[in-house]
Amino acid sequence: MTQCFFCSQNLSHVDYKETDLLKRFISSQAKIINPQHTGICAKHQRKVAEAVKRARFLGLLPFVRR
Repeated sequence: MTQCFFCSQNLSHVDYKETDLLKRFISSQAKIINPQHTGICAKHQRKVAEAVKRARFLGLLPFVRR
């Protein structure tokens, strides 16, 4: 089993303003990718989901892609 990206980089905070980082965890249809495919732990998956939703609300990330 691979180690979580955030745990291996020793990052404890997931910021909604870091859209380049968040785009790694979003599919081509702008959906949040399953943690089994991304390899991040449950703690950081919750933080990524919250950050993506906050970035979407503020207009930094799209809700859907065409």
